[in-house]
Amino acid sequence: MRAISFYKTDAGRSPVEEHLESLSDAQVTKITWVLKLIRESENISTKYFKKLVNTDDIWEVRIRVGNNIFRLLGFIHDRKLIILTNSF
Repeated sequence: MRAISFYKTDAGRSPVEEHLESLSDAQVTKITWVLKLIRESENISTKYFKKLVNTDDIWEVRIRVGNNIFRLLGFIHDRKLIILTNSF
């Protein structure tokens, strides 16, 4: 099992949480479902979670809700902690 955390600035802001707060309930529900899948599953489809090519270990969570695609970016710390830093 992995842990997922949202990055917070020194001032206490969380860009990911701020973005999620601007979304509809249906969008947040789907994003939450994908994050739970990533947290609990050993083998995750690259449809939802993958390392971005030509980056220094930046990982992407990708969620499609209707015609919208949401991307959460972050990195893996100590192999079992995913820290998400950005969302759009």
